[in-house]
Amino acid sequence: MKRLRIAVQKSGRLSEISLELLKECGIDVKNGRAQLVASASNFPLDILYLRDDDIPQYVEDGVADLGILGENVVVESRANIDIIKRLDFGRCRLSLAVPKAVDYQGLEYFQDRKVATSYPNILNDYLSANGITSEVHVISGSVEIAPNIGLADAICDIVSTGSTLLSNGLKEVESIFRSEAVLVSRKGLDTEGANILQKLLFRLDSVRAAKSNKYVVLNAPNDSIEAITQVLPGMKSPTVVPLATEGWSAIHSVLNEEKFWDIIDDLKAAGAQGILVVPIEKMII
Repeated sequence: MKRLRIAVQKSGRLSEISLELLKECGIDVKNGRAQLVASASNFPLDILYLRDDDIPQYVEDGVADLGILGENVVVESRANIDIIKRLDFGRCRLSLAVPKAVDYQGLEYFQDRKVATSYPNILNDYLSANGITSEVHVISGSVEIAPNIGLADAICDIVSTGSTLLSNGLKEVESIFRSEAVLVSRKGLDTEGANILQKLLFRLDSVRAAKSNKYVVLNAPNDSIEAITQVLPGMKSPTVVPLATEGWSAIHSVLNEEKFWDIIDDLKAAGAQGILVVPIEKMII
């Protein structure tokens, strides 16, 4: 039977979350990252553990069929691969930062300045689009130290919380690219490979839908049911189950978690009591 190969980070900020996502999709990988390749025992998928910067080329060359990595790495690599799905984790931004003491007034500051970065392609695209010419120094590793050692006037680097910038005497002044983890695919998957990919996407969608929704159960007097169901719709309509106590029912529904907090006061005002909010493990839409 055909198997697809998916490349994930061997280590790094997306590594553990990527593997956990596959586990939540019911894909059981027995052997760990001590080896380059691990095989799923219950799904036609092999996992390649690679450096994140190597993943785009491995996918483009067909060594791997799929990959999970940051969109920033995909765009920077210029690899001829397809972004199949954004995965709603690993969010960060690529930003320009300058020393705290700089009186920053706008992008004109970077004209003819030295900027250190590990993302020259994205940075040059941004600067060119804004009519700015800078001297870009490509650095692998600790970009944030460049201004302190006199190598550059500013940096362009990945920012999550901003704490690394602050600890190095820098401040973020422009966000130039927003990124998150994405699933990528090589070009030209055959029919069998495309079918396996669709099965994987189905599982990913089920897991993601479950994470953003909650199962809601509440009790209410029967004369409040109509008002509550107007406030609390389910995927089609809420389920109403009579309780042992005469004149009362339990109402079951599935609701986006953010919407729940918006309507909780309306539910209570309509007569809802004993409201339970329960996590959903999988959700098939």
